[in-house]
Amino acid sequence: MIYTTTLLSRGSLIGSLISKVRQVVAKNPDTAHKCTNQINNNFTPATSNTNRPLAAASISNSSVHQSKTLEEQVGLPPRPKKPLTPYFRFMREMRPKLLANDPKKSAIEIVQELSKRWVDVDPKLKERLQTEYKKDQETYMELRTKYESKLTDEQRAEIKQMKQDISDAKERKQLRKRVKELGRPKKPASAFLRFVASERLNSPQTLQQTYREWHQKATAKWTRLSDEEKNVYLQESRKELDHYKKAISIWEEKMIRLGHIDVVRSGILIDPPEPKARKSQSIKEKLV
Repeated sequence: MIYTTTLLSRGSLIGSLISKVRQVVAKNPDTAHKCTNQINNNFTPATSNTNRPLAAASISNSSVHQSKTLEEQVGLPPRPKKPLTPYFRFMREMRPKLLANDPKKSAIEIVQELSKRWVDVDPKLKERLQTEYKKDQETYMELRTKYESKLTDEQRAEIKQMKQDISDAKERKQLRKRVKELGRPKKPASAFLRFVASERLNSPQTLQQTYREWHQKATAKWTRLSDEEKNVYLQESRKELDHYKKAISIWEEKMIRLGHIDVVRSGILIDPPEPKARKSQSIKEKLV
């Protein structure tokens, strides 16, 4: 349900944008080229932007919107930030100079060149950067100690739980990627999604419609279908589902033979793996 909602929200946004562009183009065909260029400029991938910031936002001159920290999400002030290491201080100082000499340099080229320069950097400059780092590190440790001393046990447990949730989400994402690489059979579309796909061909979105409006109309049409009409899509879905069950069974047996137990559904295994114990839960129990 969450996945479907996410797809619909993204589709609604894109469909709304396309609809607006179509309306403008319909009224004034001369603006078609301008609209197309504007869309391309707005959706240019980050990898093609030669002036994009470096991976570390702290060493970039560009203003980058950063999401709230875990502490801020639970209503706490942000945790003191670790100081930049001598290497990143060097990059922060030298990057503007490189861009001034050659504005077309990409972030990757800048990093590569600065990495080479760092190897043969002036010892006096390196010493100065190291001294600044040590001084800031001492200040950081003091601020961190004061900050952590003000946290309650409940706040610590909540932050730890959020960190665990983020870690679990990363593991699930990596698992989905691994399952895809191992060629796991795809689950067939439901009867409703099959109907929506057919509606795209039979009753496509008009220039005056947003994607959301079109989708709502298709959904309403689905609810008005008789059981006999819906049964056509249900039979197709059930037929492919039977093929999917056979294919997934063969694939899981193959994964077990190859030792990829983690990608197999736990119900298939004779001795399913025990769920991970959540450390944060034991902490909360102690607090109670």
